[in-house]
Amino acid sequence: MACSANTTNCNVSIDCFRKNVYPMAYSIISIVGFIGNGFVLCVLIRTYQAKTSFQIFMLNLAISDLLFVCTLPLRVAYYLNEGNWLFGDLLCRISSYAMYVNLYCSILFMAAMSFFRCIAIVFPMQNLHYITEKKAIMVCCTIWISVTLMATPFLLGGSYRDTETNKTKCLEPPQPDQMLKVAILHYIALFIGFIFPLIVIAICYTMIIRTLMKNSPYKKRSARKKAIWMIVIVTLTFLFSFTPYHIQRTVHIHVVLRRGSDCEKIIFVQKMVIITLSLAACNCCFDPLLYFFSGGNFLRRLSTLINESAVPSLPELHRNKISLKNLEDNPIEEKVPKSSGTVALLFCRSCHSSDEAESRKAINI
Repeated sequence: MACSANTTNCNVSIDCFRKNVYPMAYSIISIVGFIGNGFVLCVLIRTYQAKTSFQIFMLNLAISDLLFVCTLPLRVAYYLNEGNWLFGDLLCRISSYAMYVNLYCSILFMAAMSFFRCIAIVFPMQNLHYITEKKAIMVCCTIWISVTLMATPFLLGGSYRDTETNKTKCLEPPQPDQMLKVAILHYIALFIGFIFPLIVIAICYTMIIRTLMKNSPYKKRSARKKAIWMIVIVTLTFLFSFTPYHIQRTVHIHVVLRRGSDCEKIIFVQKMVIITLSLAACNCCFDPLLYFFSGGNFLRRLSTLINESAVPSLPELHRNKISLKNLEDNPIEEKVPKSSGTVALLFCRSCHSSDEAESRKAINI
């Protein structure tokens, strides 16, 4: 289909623009997202015995991203094939559904991850029992169930035959007579899936920054570094991926619903939706950075994985059934000297080591 600036049909006018933007954007995202999240998932699964709440959130985030990037080649083929869907009605529904499940699962997982780390840093001793691995698993299950149920309306819109072009259509913008229903779904998703998590993240990061600026146990360089990296990556993801899309989608719905909007304005807004939707899909490329820079102990886990693959026999730590997590979270015990005059001193050191272990566990969350 040749591009024509003088085309008067709104749908046809954006076809050329979509063909120029979506295939390239989705191809890059699918490659980068698959490699990054696949690598993270491999490391997390192979070192799962050392899991923390942060690793549980990252595991679910990587699964969500991988499920989404597996549908992107279908979108690329659709737009390269002049907007003709070749993969059946079921895959059409799944492709649309996976996009929004990934989008809002990513947002909610980041919010939950930020909340857990906020508790670990701001209230490290009082509330550690609230941010255990079991609690993280319960939160992840709740997010999966809630998002998959809320996104079910996207399973209802499958492929259809366009009588004018004699093509099978999928992933098309909603028709004007469907926009009221779309607007209702949009505002539910906007407040529950975007604004509320954004408020939670903003509050958590404010508390974390205030704590890190004070004299506290978390002035330790490694803890500060992980917290700062998490704040930077999540903030950039929201600013670059999530926020532009939700703003532009709101504008698009209002322009289409407003009577008397000319075709030129609708086309401009739809083109902006195409750009911001591509940016929203980029979130699966940012997510692995959370683990690489903010997950903590990534290099140690990776080296452990490499050593286990290279050495046929288990190392001494595994023969003694000492988990990697215990090695990370607990300081190495000092050998007790035989002199009886040091008993009181060793008791005090033991108490200090116990508190230090709790602090290290909080840092690793």
